[in-house]
Amino acid sequence: MPNRHPMIDRMKQIAADVASKHAPDVDRHARFPVETLAALRAEKALSAAVPEEFGGAGMGLRDLAAMCAALGQGCGASSMVLAMHHIQVGCIARHGAHSAYFQDYMRGLVEHQWLLASMTSEVGTYGDTRSSICAVDIAGDRFTLNKDATTGSYCGHADGILVTCRRTAESPASDQVLVLVKKDDYTLTQTSTWDPLGMRGTVSPGFKLESSGHVDQIIPGSYADSSAVTMVPYSHVLWAGLWSGIAADAVSRASAVVRAEARKRIGETPPSAILLARVSQDLQSMRHNWQQVAAEFDEISADAGRREELTTMNWALRFNQLKCACSEAGPRIVHQALQIAGLMGYKNDSPFSVGRHYRDLLSASLMVSNERIAAKSASLLLVVKDD
Repeated sequence: MPNRHPMIDRMKQIAADVASKHAPDVDRHARFPVETLAALRAEKALSAAVPEEFGGAGMGLRDLAAMCAALGQGCGASSMVLAMHHIQVGCIARHGAHSAYFQDYMRGLVEHQWLLASMTSEVGTYGDTRSSICAVDIAGDRFTLNKDATTGSYCGHADGILVTCRRTAESPASDQVLVLVKKDDYTLTQTSTWDPLGMRGTVSPGFKLESSGHVDQIIPGSYADSSAVTMVPYSHVLWAGLWSGIAADAVSRASAVVRAEARKRIGETPPSAILLARVSQDLQSMRHNWQQVAAEFDEISADAGRREELTTMNWALRFNQLKCACSEAGPRIVHQALQIAGLMGYKNDSPFSVGRHYRDLLSASLMVSNERIAAKSASLLLVVKDD
């Protein structure tokens, strides 16, 4: 495995000094984590996925996921915002790097630390992100793009949004492109409220988007390609990383309860220590899952002759299985931590509380429904050959 990027240690510091301190208030009021975002900007963390040739840190997927895992130990919602931002920057870096417009945009992102959001959902597509109703309308060198989205995570706080849409008004629903719309060139009308069970700081109500811009803001190629080799892999690995970070903090709180119990009985091993050993094992397995997939993804991505491998059914199945496995492991681990911590973990006003962790992780199986993913995996398993 490569050496850890120093940015990861800085994320740990932000998690401890900033994110964790404001996480209870962010969660209580379902507000955007402005303090954590300011700290991320100060560390130039928002350009971590920008290639070095354009001034960014040029971090690979494994290190980006480690960043999210570190920040997730302080605030799950803050880490989800960072993960979603990295996904958008990754799409630009991996599919727009040959465009003069996006080269300049990435340099600007490094300088200004712009926050990018995404808008892939749409009223009428029923959660299918690989299908669009809206279309980009091009006239000369300008476009207009309007969309009615069911969810727009932190779009009201972003500096730009990557929007999925049909290539033309005549294109089928699956012929999509990805368009960057900039803050000065769009208006958002909120269409729903945001009072969820967890991940409250992502501030993800529905929005109607009205936008315009230059045609150069359309990412070259099809969304089908960028989705397969970047959007899906980045989403599933980065989410798995941040989920493991949330779970790790819950286990850490349970561990503190066990240590306190051990100090009362010098020379004895508390029965809860055995439960702690088991849940630590589960957490290790969860971490190793995303770390291994991310490391192999980085290795293949670095070799131009092998990149086509990422479009194979074997890799599609692997990403699907990673997402489902980690999204189900996270809540299970926090539940085990709760059993260890007992009432101290159950009380919201306790320093050992894991209530927010539990609620945040319950969203994991819903973010791209595990049932939908399992159905796709079932189809793949009928034809894919064992690797």
